[in-house]
This record gives sequence, structure tokens and C-alpha cells, in this order.
Amino acid sequence: MKKLVWSLTLFGLLVLMLPVNGVMEYDEIERFTDFNGTKVTENDVHSEAKVLWVPLTLIQSGTENGAVCLDGSLPGYHFHPGSGSGAKNWLVQVEGGQWCGTIKNCVNMKTTRHGSSKYMERQLPFTGILSDKATENPDFYNWNRVKIRYCDGGSFSGDIENKTAKLQFRGKRIWSAAMVELMGKGIRSAEQALLSGCSAGGLAVILHCDKFTNMFDRSTKVKCLSDAGLFLDVADVSGGRPLSRLYADVVKLQNIATQLPNDCLKRLNSTSCFFAQNLINQVKNPLFILNAAYDRWQIQESLTPKSADPSGSWSGCRSNIAKCNASQIKFLHGFRTRMVNLISGFTKPSKNGVFINSCFIHCQTENHVTWYSKNSPAVKNKRIAIAVGDWYFERGGVKLIDCAYPCDRTCRNEVVE
Repeated sequence: MKKLVWSLTLFGLLVLMLPVNGVMEYDEIERFTDFNGTKVTENDVHSEAKVLWVPLTLIQSGTENGAVCLDGSLPGYHFHPGSGSGAKNWLVQVEGGQWCGTIKNCVNMKTTRHGSSKYMERQLPFTGILSDKATENPDFYNWNRVKIRYCDGGSFSGDIENKTAKLQFRGKRIWSAAMVELMGKGIRSAEQALLSGCSAGGLAVILHCDKFTNMFDRSTKVKCLSDAGLFLDVADVSGGRPLSRLYADVVKLQNIATQLPNDCLKRLNSTSCFFAQNLINQVKNPLFILNAAYDRWQIQESLTPKSADPSGSWSGCRSNIAKCNASQIKFLHGFRTRMVNLISGFTKPSKNGVFINSCFIHCQTENHVTWYSKNSPAVKNKRIAIAVGDWYFERGGVKLIDCAYPCDRTCRNEVVE
């Protein structure tokens, strides 16, 4: 019997998270009881009544430094201080959002939380990797935890102004202002630090990982985690490349080329250097790639956009992978194969970590169901939070790549309605 597990709103769509085949599979999942000095039992469960809500803090120096959102409003972040053994450790989570590559789209974004702090929630729940409970976040629950809000439309990389449209593309300055703000709160003296982010924030992690590392002394353990940030340059079902076109527009409009790594620009054009697939092998700092091989957003917006499917033959499949026919699944398997092949070189250095599951989902770190619960997705019996913790604390190498859909019955596949 199918059971609704979790619902949330992403990109203006209603997304439901369902267990594969309606089966709750967790009996085989690896049990760990010792994390960060805390004992955790399988009976510990998430409770909505206990969720930590953290207020929004605006970066007051933003106006003076030109570090502002698309509409010129101040950028912001949410901060919850660490305690006990985690008081000198920091986790910085970068929010995801949307990219805008045209004046029209960016003007529209100014009236949303992804383009203006005027529309941002005044407080956010800290769940998943941001949770303050050892039963939900065993390795990082008592660290200083920060969520940097996304309001620039360019993965914290642009630095230009369009006076005619009254648009500020100041992602680079927002990033710098946020880091200065955190230094004032003590991050400079961190003993351990983890930079993480989801979606467009996951791409920002890859772009800023080495810069983030350079903020600290060599004695500080610094690593980076990109969740659903491995966007691929692939053809859609009609042969077009919508994501590549979008990236080209974003890079040009927001003057992002000047912020991209020179090592990449020596080999490829600026649009290609905005794709994570062409950046991950050049990141010097330890990096963990967490991604779904059947990433819901990429399938819907990059592989099967409505513009490439005028007949609507992909409408069911693009909303619910369980409705895909055999030929459609074969096409999606090709996307998975390309992802696996592209990260083959990245997996070789021992410093890097990988968790690629065969789920139809986008972003898995901030949701308690997917991050660490009885029913969290697992690869080779290892759940996401366990895999990330093992990699960060060097409890063991983590290079986990799932079998092809539909073999993984632990997936929390999303259904868009």
C-alpha cells in the first residue's frame, strides 16, 4: 500500500515523496550507534513539533559594499550557534534557487525570495544536515550551522549592474560579504568546517570550494559537499540543449566569465566552465558529490522540457518516473550512464567522496526523510548521512554508485502534481 511520506514545495511545484513500490525498506540498512560522541538508536524519530526555527539575519554591510540581491535589497542568512564538542566546528549550507539569464526573467525574480530579501521567510526550519538533534543529524547536530540565502540568480558568481532594468547581479559580492560576516562570528578559528549546498547552491559550492578553504589556517579540516549540483551538459529528447542555452545567457548577462576558474577557461568556453562536470576534477579541496542519477529537476527541465515535447508524450514520465515506458527508461538510463562516466576520474583521488543513487529526486541533504531516518535512501546499505560522515571524518572511503533504476527500493522518489 502506498503511503505519503513527505511533501514540500520546490520551484513552485507540489512535490510528493513516495517510497518505491510503496515498500518501506530499511531492515537491511547499516546500523551505526556512535557518531560525534553521541549514541543513536533506530527508535529515534523525527517530530515536527521539535523542529528548530532559525530567524533571518540581514547583512547590514551589503549596501556599503554593493553586496545586494537582484532588487538591491540586503542579502541574508540564518545562523544557529554550536555547542559542546561542536562549538568550534562550522557547517555552512548554501541555498539553492533559480538562474535567470534574461532581463525579463530576472525582473520577475526580483519579486520572489530568490531575488529579494523582502520576500524571504523571516525564519526557516533547520532540518536534515542543519538539524540540531543527534537523532536526525548525528555528526553535525552541535556544530555552528549557517544557511546562506540565495537571491542573485547566478550561483553567487555574477558582478555587474543593469541600471536600465534596475537589476543588481552581485552574487560574488554577496558571497564575500557573507564570509566576512561569518568571520565576525568566529568561523576563522574553526577547527573543522564543511561547505555544503543544494542545486544552484550545490554548483556554488563547487565554484567556491577552494576559496572557502583559503579562509582558514592549514590546521583546519575543510571539506565541501555538493548536493544535486552536478548539472550535465546533455541533449534533450528533441536534440536541443536547453540548459546550455540558459547557462550561456546567465554567464553573459551576469558577467560570470570573469569569476570562472582559469584552468577551465584555458580548455573550454565560459558556458562550459559553468557546468560542474567540467569543474569537479580541478577542485583542490576534498569534495563530496551527492546526486541522483535520475535527478528530477534535470529530467524535467533539461532532458524533457515541455518545449522539446510538443506532443506531451513525456508528460507522465517527467512527473513520475514510475509512469515511464520502456523506451523512456532507456533514454534516462543513458543520462545515468553519462553521469557515471563523467565522475569516473573524480572518484580516483582518495580525498573525494561520491554517493550516486538511482532515485528520481532533487536535493537530499536538508530533508530529514532523505538525510537520516529509518527510511533514508541507501547505497550498499549505507544511508546518505552515514556516507557523508564517514567521508568527512575519514572513517572509511566512500565511493558509492547505485545500480540502475528500478533496482533501489530505498529511494524516496518525488512525484510532481
